[in-house]
Amino acid sequence: MSTATTPRIDPSWLAALEAQFGSPDMAKLRQFLLEEQRAGHEVYPPRRDIFAAFDRTPFDAVRVVIVGQDPYHGPGQAMGLSFSVPRGVRQPPSLRNVLAELETDLGLPRPEHGDLTHWADQGVLLLNSSLTVRAREAASHSGRGWEHLTDAAIRALSDGREHLVFLLWGSHARRKGASVDRTRHLVLEAAHPSPLSAHNGFFGCRHFSQANAYLAAHGQAPVDWSLPA
Repeated sequence: MSTATTPRIDPSWLAALEAQFGSPDMAKLRQFLLEEQRAGHEVYPPRRDIFAAFDRTPFDAVRVVIVGQDPYHGPGQAMGLSFSVPRGVRQPPSLRNVLAELETDLGLPRPEHGDLTHWADQGVLLLNSSLTVRAREAASHSGRGWEHLTDAAIRALSDGREHLVFLLWGSHARRKGASVDRTRHLVLEAAHPSPLSAHNGFFGCRHFSQANAYLAAHGQAPVDWSLPA
């Protein structure tokens, strides 16, 4: 197997999730993904980027967690980081609303691109519940086993780290973060940034400034939420 298509994941996450990677759930998931390939289905993100969230943000580097649902299912959009799209790809509506709230909250100008790698490299884990999706079929890999792995990742962070910030946007993310120990971490909840719900509590939530204030109060540097051109 070529390194160009081999999924990349930081060793710290391999260690933290060792039991889950060796579980029957993951074996079933691998078989399902193989069947998708054999059937000729196009799956996003590219294979090398399936674990991009875990690769860009090592376990011990995590400071903030933003929980998404599943990867974008349009061509060229998914890059393995929740809400993020590669440079040169038009910002999806939910991401545009995230960046609009960022401008309101911190006064940061809206970037022309939607690549959130700069956040990931500072310890913002951009974690989707499902890590793959069939092209043009939203939630098509939901319930196939990814949730067991990503639930385990959230539990590992909740139990093994202190003073993290979890940003849970929408009912799906709130359910996903229900296991977080709120005596050890800050959990901020709001409506999903989708155009269908952003006006019902996402706009004006000021989660970015609250996250930075919490980090500073616990001796950590704030996240630079700007996105360099």
